Amino acid sequence: MSKDYYNILGVAKGASEDDIKKAFRRLAHEHHPDKGGDAQKFKDVNEAYQVLGDKQKRATYDQFGSAAFEQGGAGGPGGFGDFGGFNFNQGFQGQDFGDLGDILGEMFGFGGASKAKTARGKDIEVDVELTLKEAAFGVERSIRLFKHSTCSRCHGEGAESGTKIINCATCNGQGQVRQAQRSMFGTIQTVVACPTCHGRGKKAEKECALCRGLGVERREETLNVPIPAGIDDGESIRITGGGEGAAYGGKSGDLFVRVHVKQDARFERDGNDVRSDQLVPFSILVLGGSVNVETLDGSVALDIPEGTAAETVFTLRGRGIPFMRSKGRGNHLVRVVPDIPRKLSREQKKILEELRREGL
Repeated sequence: MSKDYYNILGVAKGASEDDIKKAFRRLAHEHHPDKGGDAQKFKDVNEAYQVLGDKQKRATYDQFGSAAFEQGGAGGPGGFGDFGGFNFNQGFQGQDFGDLGDILGEMFGFGGASKAKTARGKDIEVDVELTLKEAAFGVERSIRLFKHSTCSRCHGEGAESGTKIINCATCNGQGQVRQAQRSMFGTIQTVVACPTCHGRGKKAEKECALCRGLGVERREETLNVPIPAGIDDGESIRITGGGEGAAYGGKSGDLFVRVHVKQDARFERDGNDVRSDQLVPFSILVLGGSVNVETLDGSVALDIPEGTAAETVFTLRGRGIPFMRSKGRGNHLVRVVPDIPRKLSREQKKILEELRREGL
């Protein structure tokens, strides 16, 4: 009976290779027997992917249908029953069947095409607190960490000084060994890191007395971390290799420094702009004049034209926060607020009374 492989995978006939692979991943997860799925549907999904995931087989299927892959059909010796070396009844038989093995290996931890992976140390996250000015112009912070670092005695080699590093006898210097694993499909060949040399292919003739061959030791370490100008609250800096060291020559993890910027009583950050209020005497608002405004760069003179209304916002260009990923700076926006005195002298009151009578 003819099978509709496109329908089994739930994709259109013109689906791309990526769409077919994504559909297979999803359905294989859903129907895998080890996850409580339907074994027959899982078998059908694999059968469909073996054909549609191969350009040549897919072209044959599009022309002749599934009959081309059945016993004695155009699919070659054994037809679809052996999938060119893969048989559901006989298992994998130690065969490496490429892309399907990679996908199943990613999802379920096995597959003939898998490769041993190098160990990697854990990432570390720390928090630092900055003032607005430090965040604006950048600063360097010393961070103390107690973590696994390269062994100070053997410098990561794992061997005692003066002793040799020799080829691993278990893997013959390859760093990998093959293991047989039984599954519902039969015996699966997997490639794993050598348990003796931990994937390095070499081992110490005599292990380091301090780290016992691991190549790392746990100790306190101080890192000087440069905080770039313009960084904002909640942003993180990534220090590659600044995290936990990995044993047996593996790659160190990364250090992530999360920044927290304290509120400033004088300034408010608005993206790369800075906002502030400036008290201005009533006489200057009316007659015009100059006032000193505090900025991130210090005190700056601001000219106030005569007849300036309260709440007017003036722009001090280039006095804001530097752009972190490009040149230049934001602006400083100054809102003028009338400085109304609570107490007046008799003479001041007299002058204001006269102004009021004149309608000012």
